Amino acid sequence: MKPRIISLIILVIATALAFFVFSPEKVNQEGDSLSKFPFKFGLDLVGGSHLVYKADITELEKTEVGESMQALRAVLERRLNPFGTSEVQVRIEGASVFAENSENEQRVLIELPGVTDPNEAKELIGLIPLLEFRLAISDEEYNQLTEGRDLTTNPLLPGEVYKQTPLTGRFVEKATVGSDHLSGQTVVNLRFNGEGKDLFAELTRDNVGNVLAIFLDGEPISTPVIRQEIFDGNAQISGDFILEEAQELARNLNFGALPVPIEPISTQSISPSLGNDVLNASVKAAMFGLLCVMIFLIGVYRIGGVVASIALMIYVVILLSLFKLFGFVFTAAGIAGVIISIGMAVDANVLIFERIREELANGKQIAAAVKDGFARAWLSIRDSNLSSIITAIILFYLTTSLVQGFALAFGIGVVASMFTAITVTRTFLSALAVKNKTWRKHLVGSLPKIQHHNK
Repeated sequence: MKPRIISLIILVIATALAFFVFSPEKVNQEGDSLSKFPFKFGLDLVGGSHLVYKADITELEKTEVGESMQALRAVLERRLNPFGTSEVQVRIEGASVFAENSENEQRVLIELPGVTDPNEAKELIGLIPLLEFRLAISDEEYNQLTEGRDLTTNPLLPGEVYKQTPLTGRFVEKATVGSDHLSGQTVVNLRFNGEGKDLFAELTRDNVGNVLAIFLDGEPISTPVIRQEIFDGNAQISGDFILEEAQELARNLNFGALPVPIEPISTQSISPSLGNDVLNASVKAAMFGLLCVMIFLIGVYRIGGVVASIALMIYVVILLSLFKLFGFVFTAAGIAGVIISIGMAVDANVLIFERIREELANGKQIAAAVKDGFARAWLSIRDSNLSSIITAIILFYLTTSLVQGFALAFGIGVVASMFTAITVTRTFLSALAVKNKTWRKHLVGSLPKIQHHNK
């Protein structure tokens, strides 16, 4: 296919993407976007609450930590964003790889855009119950515990006469309200998922005649005796509930019980006005930087600079489309990453134009000069961009969320800039390859003087 036809196709696609990116988003009365693909902004741009929690993983095996923390994140997301429509962000972070005891530290970072009162956010999180299934200790364990102990002045607590089991609320698939068919008492029925079903079957098989107590937030709410092995993964919570209490418990359990306990470390709130100021300043800086770069390119490389400027605008449209389509969250650091990636795009174009200049100075026709100039510039562009992409990957996986936004935007920006420089710029320049001395003179600015030495 001819370069001019391909160039036209690229322009049509870029125009469609521009409409997708810059078309006004419809909002409801509360100001929430009704668009299927809205731009998402971090707390530093729109305001809200940032909470950090520490997860207690001391009771978990090392092999269980990863799975439990992912389950914790899923539970918190369901509880804080039950309809999946808000911009709630829940992330799990370990300590820095260079910190002591990094394997034993897990943190939960929660961002709630629009929730400027951290106490409100804490109340939402505090509603999530911690559901546990504990076995009553044996007679031998009981005797060891009470030996030499005055139970009248130092009575046993519920937590002392029951021991932990691997079965927790994270294995609950569904909770419903029902009634006991014998007593007519209101109960909450639990159905476990596949893994929970196997754990429950094993517990009931190995502990027939023992008490398997159901604890909610550290308090026993039901102490049923295991009569037989239960294969089907169904359990029942009874605790003299009134209907409203049972309904509330079932609702909270369906949102998810926490698989591990968490405790707050820090809270921070950002006002919406401050976030808007940061957003406006960041956008202005990006636009001003892009404009300066385009002026530089056109001033130095003439027609080639115009082509590169169009390619840069297409790069911006592609980048914003990716952020909008895949729901990436813009932060102030992320915008900084985008601005730096624009510099990478300019660097690639400068390398390309300088190589084309040299080829034209050697007397080659425009088509051949464009082809050979790109071939000579490609290795330098590839190595430069690959090193930047590797840096972005390292920053994303080995740092905290404060840096990850920058790394993600920078990495995506580098890939998009490399695509536009190599594909879009090359196609447009090839489409301009005509045998015209004036066109040749102004294609990439003034040509260097090449001295040829006779052997």
